[in-house]
Amino acid sequence: MSRLYTLPVQAPDGSKTSLQPFAGKVLLIVNVASKCGFTPQYAGLQALQDRYAAQGFSVLGFPCNQFGAQEPGDAEEIANFCSLTYDVSFPLFAKIDVNGDGAAPLYRYLEHEAPGLLGSEAIKWNFTKFLIDRSGKVVKRYAPQTKPEDIAADIAALL
Repeated sequence: MSRLYTLPVQAPDGSKTSLQPFAGKVLLIVNVASKCGFTPQYAGLQALQDRYAAQGFSVLGFPCNQFGAQEPGDAEEIANFCSLTYDVSFPLFAKIDVNGDGAAPLYRYLEHEAPGLLGSEAIKWNFTKFLIDRSGKVVKRYAPQTKPEDIAADIAALL
C-alpha cells in the first residue's frame, strides 16, 4: 500500500483520519482558499468531481491560510461558503499549512514526490494541484493557474 494512504490528515471537525478510504481511486489533491483570485476554480473542480466520480475519482480539498490570509474562516464557514457559492460536494478537510515547519505530513510527501518548477518543493500559492493514480502514486503537480478543465484528459487517462 502506498504511504500516501497512511499519512495522518484531519477531518473538518479536527478528528484524525487518513486517506485510506480513497485507496484505489484517482485523486486530485488541492490546497484551496475562499478569498483568492483562483477561488472560482472551485466550480471547475466540482465539474471534474461530477464528471468522473462514478468512475472512481475524487477531488480532495485542503483549505490553507498561508498565502495572503485568503482562507481566514473556520471549518464551518469554509464548508458553508463552498456549498452555497460553488455547490461543492467533494471532501474538504481541516485547514492546514502546506509549507514551513508546521506543514502537514501529506503536503511534505506530495511536495517531495512531485517537485515544482526548477525542483522547488515549496507550494507557491493556493490551488496547487496534485494528481494521484489508483495505486497512490503522485503522477503530476499542476500550477495554481492551471484550470481544472485542463486536467480532465490526464484524469481520464488514469481512470
